[in-house]
Amino acid sequence: MKKGLRLLCIALVLILVGSIAASIFNTGNGATTVSRISFEADHGTLSGLLYMPKDASATNPKATIIVTHGYLNSAEMQDANAIELSRRGFVVLALDQYDHGHSDLNNEVYGGDTSFFGVWRPFWNYSMFDAVKYMYNQPYVLKDENGNGMIGVTGHSMGGFSSTMAVYMDEQNFATAGYRMIHASLTEGSDFSYTGMLGNTAAVFDANGGGRFNGKVAAHYDEFFFAAPGTSGVRYKDYVSTPDGMTFLQQTEPATAGKWYDTTDGGRRVIYEPSETHPWNHFSKTTTASAVDFYLTAFEGAKGINAVAADNQVWQLKEAFECVALVGFVMLLIAVASLLIELPFFKMAKSGKLPVQASPKGGMLAITVVILCIAIILPCIVFQPLMDGNATIKDIVFYAAIVAAVAGVAGIALNLKNKKGLIGGCLSIVSGALLALVVKTSMYGDNGYFTAIGVNSIAYWTIGCALISATILSTVYTWIKSKDGVGLAAYGISFKPTAIIGGICTGLVTVAISYAVLFLVDAVLKVDFRIWTFAFKTFDANLVPAILHYLPTFLLFYVISTIGITINTNTTRMNGAWGYVLAILLNAGGGVIWLCLQYGTLFNTGVAYWPGSALSGIMMFAMVPTLAIAAIISRNLTKKTGNIWTAAVLNAVLMTIMTIANTMVVYK
Repeated sequence: MKKGLRLLCIALVLILVGSIAASIFNTGNGATTVSRISFEADHGTLSGLLYMPKDASATNPKATIIVTHGYLNSAEMQDANAIELSRRGFVVLALDQYDHGHSDLNNEVYGGDTSFFGVWRPFWNYSMFDAVKYMYNQPYVLKDENGNGMIGVTGHSMGGFSSTMAVYMDEQNFATAGYRMIHASLTEGSDFSYTGMLGNTAAVFDANGGGRFNGKVAAHYDEFFFAAPGTSGVRYKDYVSTPDGMTFLQQTEPATAGKWYDTTDGGRRVIYEPSETHPWNHFSKTTTASAVDFYLTAFEGAKGINAVAADNQVWQLKEAFECVALVGFVMLLIAVASLLIELPFFKMAKSGKLPVQASPKGGMLAITVVILCIAIILPCIVFQPLMDGNATIKDIVFYAAIVAAVAGVAGIALNLKNKKGLIGGCLSIVSGALLALVVKTSMYGDNGYFTAIGVNSIAYWTIGCALISATILSTVYTWIKSKDGVGLAAYGISFKPTAIIGGICTGLVTVAISYAVLFLVDAVLKVDFRIWTFAFKTFDANLVPAILHYLPTFLLFYVISTIGITINTNTTRMNGAWGYVLAILLNAGGGVIWLCLQYGTLFNTGVAYWPGSALSGIMMFAMVPTLAIAAIISRNLTKKTGNIWTAAVLNAVLMTIMTIANTMVVYK
């Protein structure tokens, strides 16, 4: 109890200090008021974080910037732009696009189309222009003497497409209304590839520029966009030399990055080309400086704008302190669970002390090292095939699973007098057969049920990895561990009903208490617990059905993951800190290897190791810390309870909520 209370106090101090400090930098040391707003728009309910300089009012209206995120993200991903632009006197709305964060698209807009494109296109087509129309009508938003709005729109990735469509729609509206609401547009990490599907190509956009200030951030290493004709994939790009780039800048020869060009309609345009990847854009001092430079130029002379140097930035400190709070949040989870299992009722989650296994020696040590290396590397090997599709490797996994199932049959035949061997053989048959079935089927294809569309490929990889681990664990148990007399207790497996019920209740209550702290921090300080693309953030009740739909998948993974961590780290050699290192490697090592291969090759050669893996690679950046944190929780709580149930349930519920809250969910 004393250790748990001490950890609880440290966790709460880190959360409190980190959150208060993050809030100070988020509000420009009090110069800006940050509030979460929600409003009814033409196609649903939009929400966002409104950064309001304290001197902005109906009698002192300000130039306004709307910033928004990309596919599967939320408003907080535009923290850098929101903080730095509001520091310079702009009103800023950091927008949740429809069906992201706290915003909802009317289901009628989908028209019953549950195909990928049916649920993917509507949200970005309308989000930004609907927000522009709302902000234009606010009294604190500046307009010129002709009624034109002094509004800028900036979006990353899909948010960039939404911004591009907003400019196009604004120009169509101008033809009848006689005024323009948007004065300037800067897109980050988006070209005209998807807006072209809606007719808004580079040439069409150029013709509808309307004399505005228009800019693009086109990173050299962007995973998706800006490729020259005839090339594709994750590779080095130079957008200013492409036909679309030259059309955008109205040039007939390759242009110069960072140079402003005057256009025939009286506007000005620029393309910035940082040496960054796609997700790097919204975590970059360089790109943030470009956004500041762009809007200081576009709104030069507007009243109340402070021309603070573009490289004078503080958003990094906000992120750093939110990371401090994130560390405190993870500690809080462990502390709450540790205290609960000492209380009446919850203490039944404990089933005794885990038996510590003797560390292998000699030849068995070499075999163990080989098996562990295979277990760490396999998630890397199957990541691209399961996420993006690779028939050859999926076939290899299929036949390997069949071999494992056949080996299970042989294990039963050769272990008729060994009860443990019989159990192992049965587990090998089941895990091998299920793995073979999974790699040959298309799971999570029903977008009407699995409504977090971007999570479906992650769930598929997750269940694939779970069954691969189960196959390895059961095979090793059949042919090695069972012969050494090792029982299921060494794996943390207890079938005592009280241990299972206690573990489930402890995991659920721990997550509930910890999220209550998160919701309180968000309500009071308008910050959450994050670093870059990884975050624990608040969510609305209408996400609960989606959470429940995906929970069984992640529960299976974390049950098997916790079993693997328990048997491999609870040894005499790994019983201390090295056990945590091995636990993290078992969970997240494959992801780290994948990222090193993918991006090390990209930066060294100009072409990524897996050129066709764009979105999946970006997802991996958040999956690595997810799996690392889960490994720490698994090892810590399994040692305290003597079984896997508390850790597995806690991780499954926690990470499912975190994943769903940070992505796009439709049909809510």
